[in-house]
Amino acid sequence: MENIAINPETLNDLIQINNDRVAGYEKAIEELQPEDSDLKALFVRMIGESHKYKLALATAVQGTGTELETGTTTSGKIYRAWMDVKAVFTGHDRQTILNNCEAGEDAAQRAYKSALEEEGLSADTRALITEQKTELRASHDEIKALRDANKA
Repeated sequence: MENIAINPETLNDLIQINNDRVAGYEKAIEELQPEDSDLKALFVRMIGESHKYKLALATAVQGTGTELETGTTTSGKIYRAWMDVKAVFTGHDRQTILNNCEAGEDAAQRAYKSALEEEGLSADTRALITEQKTELRASHDEIKALRDANKA
């Protein structure tokens, strides 16, 4: 019975994190300059990844008979507001956008790590979260590499 109570809550939290990620990359796309078309393609791909992750998480939640979360996390909303304020002072340059995206990817990694630390996760849930965390890590590393290359 413990798995039924914990898994939906944990999965819904991760759905919200992916909603944040989608909203964050949509915001980043709005801030891109025409010469940053390479980043737009990357961000569109990452939005697609998050939609795929949300679908898998939603399927798992529905299997428990629990209601799905459709919003974003409060911390995600705060992060996006902070991004708006920071942009006023620093502009919408490529480096700032990459820095903000990497911070968002860090937050996603922390959320997935925290979810994996939950006791009572079913084996299927743990496997799903582990797989998504690994894939998100690759996205994080790609953003970080772009950010570091842009500094040079």
